Amino acid sequence: MNNLLMMQPEGQDANPLMSFLPLLLIVVVFYFFMIRPQMKRQKEVRKFRESLSKGDKVVTTGGIYGRIVEVKDTTIILEIAKDIQIKVDKNGIVKDMTDAPQQR
Repeated sequence: MNNLLMMQPEGQDANPLMSFLPLLLIVVVFYFFMIRPQMKRQKEVRKFRESLSKGDKVVTTGGIYGRIVEVKDTTIILEIAKDIQIKVDKNGIVKDMTDAPQQR
């Protein structure tokens, strides 16, 4: 009985492209909705981290607010309070707080 269900009607050839079309469509949709936006976000974050400069107010991934005192290749020196400085990896910086409204 299985053989009868899987057989094509006479006169119709099975198009191999039509069997891969749903899979191809899923891959294209996945690329445009998942992979491409993620790559764009990573590019923006990399550009932001490369543009860090002395005096910028930033937030680390741990939630520490501070002002950049010195920028090195892979790290920055962050002043978190008067005369208190810490060394932070550039990958640990997530936000630029210079545009954020000042809280009082």
